[in-house]
Amino acid sequence: MRENIARVYQRIEDARATYQAIQPVHLELAIKTQSAETCGLAAQALADPQFVSSHPILLGQNRVQEAVASAEAVKATEGASLHLIGPLQRNKINQALKVVDLVETVDSLKLAEALNQRVVGGPLPIFLQVNVSGETAKSGVAPAEFFRLAEAVLALENLKIAGLMTVAGRGTEAEVRPQFATMQALRDELAQRFDLGRQKPLELSMGMSGDMEWAIAEGATIVRAGTAIFGPRATR
Repeated sequence: MRENIARVYQRIEDARATYQAIQPVHLELAIKTQSAETCGLAAQALADPQFVSSHPILLGQNRVQEAVASAEAVKATEGASLHLIGPLQRNKINQALKVVDLVETVDSLKLAEALNQRVVGGPLPIFLQVNVSGETAKSGVAPAEFFRLAEAVLALENLKIAGLMTVAGRGTEAEVRPQFATMQALRDELAQRFDLGRQKPLELSMGMSGDMEWAIAEGATIVRAGTAIFGPRATR
C-alpha cells in the first residue's frame, strides 16, 4: 500500500511539474468497499513520515454506513481525517455527523439546512459539490445555480464552506479539462465575491485515479484515488 501511495504522490509531483502547477496538491484515499482493517492500514500508511511531513492524512468514504464501520480504525491513526465523498441522505445525517470530519457532497439547500440544524459543537466544514459534466447520473449543483446555493449556505451559521468538489465525466483530455477549469473559475469567483479563503484557501477536490493529472493542471488541491491504491473495486 505504501508503494502504491508513493507512486501516486510521484504522479502528483510529475503533473505539477508538467503543468507548472504551483498549488499544493494532497492525496485523499477513496476507501469505498474496503474492510475496516484495510481502512485502518491505509490511514497508517498515509501517516508514514515520508508522506505526512508534507501532506494531511485524508480518507474518504462514499457511504455513511461504511464511514461508521471504518471510523474507529481510521481514527486510531492520530491526525487522520475522514471525509464523506458520496451522496448524503438526510435520514443518515445524524450517523454521518458522529464520524465524519467534513462532508464533500453538499449539493442542495435542503441538505445544507438539514445539516445546519443538526450540527453540534461548532461549524462543520463542507465542500459544495458541482455537476460540471452535466450528466444526470452524477450528483451536484449545476454551475448556473452554484452561486445561488453558495450564498444561501453562507447564511447558515453551523456550516463553513471549505471548498468545492466534483466528479468529472469520462472522456479525452480535451473533453475533461474544461470541466475542471470550470471548477477553478467557480472557486476563484466564490472566494472573490464573498471574500473567502483569506486564512485558508478554498480547496478544489477533483480528479481521481484516471484523470488526476488533468485536474492538477486546472487547479486541484485534493485528488481522490482508490483504484490506483487498492486496485479495481469489488462490485456489489
